[in-house]
Amino acid sequence: MNKIHTYLIRISGTVQGVGFRPFIYRLAQQYDLKGEVCNDSAGVAIVVNATEEKIERFRDSITRDLPPLAQIDSLEICVCEEREFDRFSIVESEEVATASALIPPDISICKACERELFDPQNRRYLHPFITCTDCGVRYSIIEKLPYDRHNTSMRKFKMCQACKKEYHDPTNRRYHAQPIGCHACGPKLNISIDEALKRLQSGEILAIKGVGGYHLVCDATDEEALRRLRDRKRRPAKPFAVMVRDIASARELAQIDAKEEALLCSKERPIVLVRSKGRLPALVAPRISKIGLFLAYTPLHILLLEKLQKPIVATSANLSDEPIATTRESLEKLHGVYDAILDHDRPIVNGCDDSVAMVVRGEMVMIRRARGYAPVSIKLPKPLPQKVLALGANQKSTVAIGFDKEVILSPHIGDLESLESLSYFEKNIQTLRRVYDFSPDLVVCDKHPNYESTKYAKATFSTIKQIQHHYAHILAVMAERGVSGKVIGVAFDGTGYGDDGNLWGGEFLVADDEGFERVAHFGYFKLLGGAKAIKEPRRVALSLLFDLYGEEALGLSHPTVESFSQTQLKTLYLAWQKGLNAPLSSSCGRIFDAVASLTDVIQVMSFEGESGMLMEELYDPTIMEYYPFLVEEGVIDILPMIDAIVQEGDSRVAVSKFFNTLVEIVVQITRPYDLPLVLSGGVFQNRVLLELLLERFPDALIPNEIPPNDGGIALGQVAGVLSKI
Repeated sequence: MNKIHTYLIRISGTVQGVGFRPFIYRLAQQYDLKGEVCNDSAGVAIVVNATEEKIERFRDSITRDLPPLAQIDSLEICVCEEREFDRFSIVESEEVATASALIPPDISICKACERELFDPQNRRYLHPFITCTDCGVRYSIIEKLPYDRHNTSMRKFKMCQACKKEYHDPTNRRYHAQPIGCHACGPKLNISIDEALKRLQSGEILAIKGVGGYHLVCDATDEEALRRLRDRKRRPAKPFAVMVRDIASARELAQIDAKEEALLCSKERPIVLVRSKGRLPALVAPRISKIGLFLAYTPLHILLLEKLQKPIVATSANLSDEPIATTRESLEKLHGVYDAILDHDRPIVNGCDDSVAMVVRGEMVMIRRARGYAPVSIKLPKPLPQKVLALGANQKSTVAIGFDKEVILSPHIGDLESLESLSYFEKNIQTLRRVYDFSPDLVVCDKHPNYESTKYAKATFSTIKQIQHHYAHILAVMAERGVSGKVIGVAFDGTGYGDDGNLWGGEFLVADDEGFERVAHFGYFKLLGGAKAIKEPRRVALSLLFDLYGEEALGLSHPTVESFSQTQLKTLYLAWQKGLNAPLSSSCGRIFDAVASLTDVIQVMSFEGESGMLMEELYDPTIMEYYPFLVEEGVIDILPMIDAIVQEGDSRVAVSKFFNTLVEIVVQITRPYDLPLVLSGGVFQNRVLLELLLERFPDALIPNEIPPNDGGIALGQVAGVLSKI
């Protein structure tokens, strides 16, 4: 029992660049073990002399007391060839850049650094870039593996003697902390915190450089500053995110439950959608009772908010549909929106927007996976025989690489609707390929011929495979949740190219990794004006009125009809009759839009998803009824519902019954299938609908870590080729 053996412990996962080796060093000292630890191509290797009892306790401590940023995917122990050691040491091995070494994302300042930040006796007192191995920037500064200082944007800063001493001391919290710095050796701000504070207090709008890009910032309590920001950014209604100093400040502004608080205070610090107490000007989130709150996550933001003692609006510095600005050059496009810049001299290598999440019936739902959460590694149920690059969709774009049983999903990229966003899309592909030394054998993309990601795949690569959009939605949830075998999947979104050439979006699929069968869908309707119908709910509603009443719809006394001129109505009726620029759609997202128009909630939207957000506000849980609908040979006819909505006098009643009707449709369509229920697609970002469905189907599988919107498509695309390569 007390015989000493030499053991080899191999650990893979997020174990490089997160203080794992010094953690093992300190643990070995605690257990009085002799041996060594080093990084290798798969993660970390430990060789140690110990008794069987002590190695068990050592292993338990490793898994129980991990450093904050570390994550173990596998830990294997075996007895190896006997070796003699006179002490325990960290071996400075040659770190090999392989796909097994996972990059930790950027996370918030840790408690120890925050204490030092406000300690007048500490040499980093009030240093706006204080960090250690347990916190701070990672992904946004790395250029390639191995994760060493010379491979990051910190290489331009020469460490002072004091920092160098900490960096090389394995007992120090800053041992091999690549972003290490101080007042003496940088990074540095271009203007003082006090100068920035004065400008905010005087009502100015600042562009502030954060971790993965710039924010446009103003005092969230200053109505005039908010109005100027909306006017200058041409953003009339889309809600702004609000940053606060701490959880106490967040509680003053919103009703926050325990799970929402845990999310707000987590090391990832996402923007969390919570119920507002109405204490901020309506211009923060016009007509919306939810507010996107997040806690300050960098020392710079903490120092600013500590002095301001007010919440700030912190919205991404970008033009509509373009990626977040990461350089002064890209920020120039917003010249005239901001009054001054609070900048610093640490370059951003990889842009990364803020993450957005919400809690629905106790489950986290990721809306935008970015800073704090990305890049992320997802384990597949079986290995990929080839290396796969997945290019995602066109909106809420992400890309992914797949190898062995691993999928690495990029941070949120955005909508591929400008040259800048396409360039950013390509840069993210290059980053994953460079950092992971990855060259694909197969490239997977969407079937939509007009998606920029599809065009890029066809123009750039010779070996490509296309996966149907809604099938990829369902596969993404199955991959994240580790589900194999058949499921009944409900894919509700705005647009996706269907196998029959029409625009799908209200789909019921029986699916597994071998393929899918479309067992039901909403009946097709025409999108009058094509892409214009996406921004104008009234066009979808009018099309459905034409389906119901034909030419008689032109004479209806109804808000939808009255939102058009007589000339427009006649032109659109002709287009509907002849099918001119009026593609067929089965989209649930567009049905949401139609109902928003029919109930006069909104006729023309200023941002995507506005109709659904406004309809959430009207839902009354005391209204239990639902509208009639028909199902024939898998086609769901909603015209009886549309007719009833037109007759309904109360928009609150109409909207509430509409939500209930969608739930009843899911109940009736899925009832014959004794299969796990999977919900995916952008429509499931609607809190009311998701809450109602989870209440009705407590065991339904929804994505938690991966967005239900198109941000999860790339993961589904990789999973979609598991059995077909």
